Amino acid sequence: MQRKFLTTAAEKEKIFHTQLVKYGVEYEKAAKAAKILASGKPDEQLTDEEIQLVTEVCRDWSVQNKRYKRLSSLVM
Repeated sequence: MQRKFLTTAAEKEKIFHTQLVKYGVEYEKAAKAAKILASGKPDEQLTDEEIQLVTEVCRDWSVQNKRYKRLSSLVM
């Protein structure tokens, strides 16, 4: 049986923020990006600065996440 969990925008924001910071994204940048991501707005409604911030933060997260996975596989 598959359950669907409803999450509020605030809960989504907290999850995004936690994951971004966990992988080395600067706290303030992560907070701003998490708020944007949790809002669920389509790209057309975001400013160029918001798109640039989210892109940069997600790229940083991706690099660090891949690094973590590589290091984890070496340790195992």
